[in-house]
Amino acid sequence: MIQSATGLILRTRPLTETSLIVHWLTPDFGRIATVAKGARRIKSPFLGKLDLFYLADFSFSRSRQSDLHTLREISLRETHRALRQDIQRLNRAAYAASLVEQTTETGTPLPGIFELMNGFLGCLCRQQSAPQIVLAFELKLLHELGLKPDLEETKLTPGAKQIVRALMQNGWAACSRLKLTPAQAGELRQFLHGFLIFHLGCLPKGRTTALTED
Repeated sequence: MIQSATGLILRTRPLTETSLIVHWLTPDFGRIATVAKGARRIKSPFLGKLDLFYLADFSFSRSRQSDLHTLREISLRETHRALRQDIQRLNRAAYAASLVEQTTETGTPLPGIFELMNGFLGCLCRQQSAPQIVLAFELKLLHELGLKPDLEETKLTPGAKQIVRALMQNGWAACSRLKLTPAQAGELRQFLHGFLIFHLGCLPKGRTTALTED
């Protein structure tokens, strides 16, 4: 059965000398994996269309035997080119993708998390990249997962609580403009590090790099 979807490419890896496995985040099907047969050939119709964080409309044949489906056609909507022009933007996008993969199951609709990731990538491309954008992503993802911190039960300072509320409630542009003192930034990083480990058990690699100042 052929189905259609819109998705973000979270990860790719070689399957054979000529084919790729492409891991997608979609609103309707959640995280799914597809085989792009022949994608590594010079004359492949997939050439130039399968790279990290590309947003595309695509169709796939659903497998009845496994969770690895067959990619049929793809039409690019956005390449998020700016991510490949700035290593720190790319580091932040990669950490967010790893966090999404760790906290979600395959095959479960994820419309809220898809919009969150798509908005985050757009912000990284449009706005001046800043570490608090990563903190905002973590907080917004926790909210989507039903794990939003109860600020009244934390030992955060009043100023830090105010920033947490702003990062959770404000849009991406406002979050990128928010000014944090070094003390506030350190307090929030430490708090979220402990909070995420408590709920997730561990964190994906790359958080320290993603939170490094430009």
